[in-house]
Amino acid sequence: MNAEPAPGRHPTDREAGNNPADACVGPVVVDPDEVARVIEVIRPAIQADNGDIFLRGVDAETGVVSVELVGACVSCPASTVTLKAGIERILRDRVPGVTEVVDVGAAASRIGETSVSL
Repeated sequence: MNAEPAPGRHPTDREAGNNPADACVGPVVVDPDEVARVIEVIRPAIQADNGDIFLRGVDAETGVVSVELVGACVSCPASTVTLKAGIERILRDRVPGVTEVVDVGAAASRIGETSVSL
């Protein structure tokens, strides 16, 4: 398909790659309060398995949500699946703009940090 308009005809906005509807849509900024509300809905299911989840931060512009999984989640081999296929999926479905969920507790344990220093 040729993107060039016929002679004497101007391209439409869509043909020129300018969708007027796109001009009204800016970047979605994640609402940290909405993330916290959804985390509170998820929390009882995690607590039922002797774990817990804490919201540690929300980058409203990139959509990255930082959480910490604690309790039984720390040693659970399925915690990554819970994080990505469960928590991240639910947050992405329910909170506009969420792009990823990361477990800051898991990252800290990989580099040798702990919540208690001696």
